[in-house]
Amino acid sequence: MENKFTEPLEAKNSVLLLVDYQARMFWGASAIDPTYVKNNVMALAKGAEILGVPTVLTTIGAKNNGAFLPEIVEMFTDIPVIDRKLPSFDAFEDKDVFNAVKKTGRKQLVLSGLWTSMCMSFTALRGLREGFNVFGVMDTASSESMDAHKMAIKRMIQAGVVPCTWMQVVSEWMHDWQNPNAGELMSRVYSAYNGYFGQKRP
Repeated sequence: MENKFTEPLEAKNSVLLLVDYQARMFWGASAIDPTYVKNNVMALAKGAEILGVPTVLTTIGAKNNGAFLPEIVEMFTDIPVIDRKLPSFDAFEDKDVFNAVKKTGRKQLVLSGLWTSMCMSFTALRGLREGFNVFGVMDTASSESMDAHKMAIKRMIQAGVVPCTWMQVVSEWMHDWQNPNAGELMSRVYSAYNGYFGQKRP
C-alpha cells in the first residue's frame, strides 16, 4: 500500500494554516508554557514567510478573545486574518477559511492551532476528510491540561495526521543548506528561536 506521507514536505507544495493564536485563548491553554508555544509558532510562521509558503490565519470571536498574535500578523501584511463567524471547533466549517486554503491548490496542509483538543484536532480531522495530507505541528500548540494535549495528539495520529515540530517542518521546507534562503533562515529563524543555533560560538 502506497504511503503518501513518505514524500518530503516541500515549500512549493505546502500551505500553512494557523488557528486561534489569540490573547484570551492563551489563558486557558495552560498545559504548555505559553512563552514556549509563542516562540515556536513565530518560528514556524517566519519560516513560511521566508520560503513563500502560502499562509492562512484565522481567529474565533476576535472581539472577545482578542486579535491574532500581532507579531505574526505583521509577517503577512498582505493577507487578512479571517475571523470565523460560525462558532465551530472545526475552522474548515467557515467557508472563507476552507476556500482560502483550497484555492492555493496545495495538498500538503501544515496545521497548528493553539488548543490541540479543540480547533487543531477538529480542523486536522476535517482536513483529512477533505483529501489533504495533514501535518500537525505539535510543539506550537497547547491545551487545557497535559492529558488533553496528549490525547488530542494521539487522536490526530490515529486518524492519519503526521506529527511534526516547527524545526522539522522548516528544515524539510528548506531541504538543505544549499537553499538560497538558508542564510536568512539561519539568522531569522534557527538562531532567533532556538537556543542551540542562537548561542555564540567560541
